[in-house]
Order: sequence, then C-alpha cells, then structure tokens
Amino acid sequence: MSHDWRPSASLESISKRAALLQQVRAFFHAHRVMEVETPVLSAAGNTDININSFTVHYDGPHAPPDGQMYLHTSPEYAMKRLLAAGSGDIFQIARVFRNGEAGRRHNPEFTLLEWYRLGMDQHALMAEVEALLRVLMPGLGKTNRLSYRQAFIEHAGIDPLEVEQQALQACAERHGLGDIVGLDKDDHDAWLDLCMDQVVVPALGEGLVFIYDYPASQAALARLSEEDARVAERFECFINGVELANGFHELTDAREQRQRLLADNAHRRLTGRAELPVDEHFLSALQSGLPDCAGVAVGLDRLLMLMSGATAIDEVLAFAVDRA
Repeated sequence: MSHDWRPSASLESISKRAALLQQVRAFFHAHRVMEVETPVLSAAGNTDININSFTVHYDGPHAPPDGQMYLHTSPEYAMKRLLAAGSGDIFQIARVFRNGEAGRRHNPEFTLLEWYRLGMDQHALMAEVEALLRVLMPGLGKTNRLSYRQAFIEHAGIDPLEVEQQALQACAERHGLGDIVGLDKDDHDAWLDLCMDQVVVPALGEGLVFIYDYPASQAALARLSEEDARVAERFECFINGVELANGFHELTDAREQRQRLLADNAHRRLTGRAELPVDEHFLSALQSGLPDCAGVAVGLDRLLMLMSGATAIDEVLAFAVDRA
C-alpha cells in the first residue's frame, strides 16, 4: 500500500470536478428539480446479487439487535421514501460504497448522481439524460438507441430473449469466452452479462448509446413492460463503450418488490453469500403509494474520466482507496 500523502488526482482534475458539480446543480435548478440529502448509513443492505455492501458496527440508541448497519450502495431506497411522502422531482449527488470494487473504472467509494422524475417513463428519462450529458459534453457526437434484443442480434448474432443456454455458451466460446473461471455454467443471466460486457458493448462504437428493455430476469427495481412481459423498462447508457448510467421506469408494486428482494436473498444463500436485511421502510413507502416515475443513477467519476480523457478512475479522485 502506498504511503504517499499527496492527492491521486491533479489539481486541474479537482478543479474540473468542482465545475462539473456546479453545472449539474445548475441544470437541475433550471428544470425545477429539488436537491435532497439522505443517510449514508442504513439498517438494511443491498440484496442485489451483483453488489456487496460494507458493514459497520453501531451500538448506540436505536441500534439493530446485532449492531450491524450498512453503508449505502445507492440512495435509491431513501429517495423513493421521499417521493412517496410527496417530495416531487428530486436529485442527489451522493457518496456511495460498494465492497470489493476497485480497478481502472472502480473505487469502493465513489460519487453517484441520482434523480427521479414524476410522470416520466424510461424513454422520456433517456431524453433528459442525453440533455444533461450534452450540456456537460458539448462535443459528444451522435446518439443511438437500441433495445437489448436488437443489440444482441446485431453484435452477438443471438436473440437474448429466446436463446437456450447451450447456444448462449456457444456464442461465448466463439468469442473466446468459454473458460471463465467461477462462472456457473447454468446461470443464464451471468452468461448474458458476460456476452454483453465482452461482445456487445465493445461493438457499440463511439458516441452516446442507450440500451433499453433489459430481460425481465434483470429488472432490478424496474417495472415489467405491459407490451412484452419478457422485458423490463430498464435502460443503460454508454459513452464510447463506457457504462455510465442505469435507469428504470420504477416498479411501484410493493408486493412484487418484496418478492424480488427475497429472491435476491435466496440466490445469495445458494451461492454462499450473506443474506441481508430487507428494507422494510422502503417497502412500506411503496405500499403507501410511490407515484409513477422514472429514475436514473449516473456515475460522476466515470463521467469526469470521459470529460478529461483520464484512463483510470484514480486520476479523477482526490484520494483513491490506496491513499485513503
């Protein structure tokens, strides 16, 4: 581990971050979206099977019986509680934490811009994401929108909504991905993710690309499409092949959301990972009534990398994890 006390980023990069934050706030002020703050510390962790929460011990008043609490991986649950309470359109610039994530584009502590717009679906929110990005990156270039299905058919030669497991693995093998250590041969979504990351995304080309209508099995907190129950109203955004944003036409059904969280924990149990407490405050907020809305999270550190031409996230962080 380095003992260098100096910043990971240059002072020029730190100045660019300050300017970026000012521009983001000005954009939302102009669109009459209120800035909010929610707790970093939560009694519930994120059950998402692809994300690991940091745990901390708290032994003060109102502590859980075991004293275990979690640093949030996203402000999503708390922001939805505000929406259910009648906040209206809101945004937040939040420090978030994900255990085990460090690399060229990952740091365990990073900055998310997250916002929610009432009455919007995924397509309307994609348009607003593009509007913000074009303010921040005026020379962004062309925009392309593809359904998840279209992207796979065009760039991987398979239909992800119809492909059987054997054919999916054969596709991975054709692209030199057949011997990935630790990948369950029967985990269909894991193989789809592999082909998306290693085959589809590198073929998207330069510019701004939105991929929408992800498989229902990857819905996360998005509602399923009324037109095709095989897909969820979820999108991701890429710039020059770098994943930047993840958005949903939000699920408002508390019962279905509880089933998804419990299914996450069941998957965690089967794969030997710790089950996490379900966020009952969040589920109660959904039960009371979450307004029809769409929400999105944008990684500001990655955005700053793209804006400044940085090749590693450390170059845009004041102090990366090795200097924390």
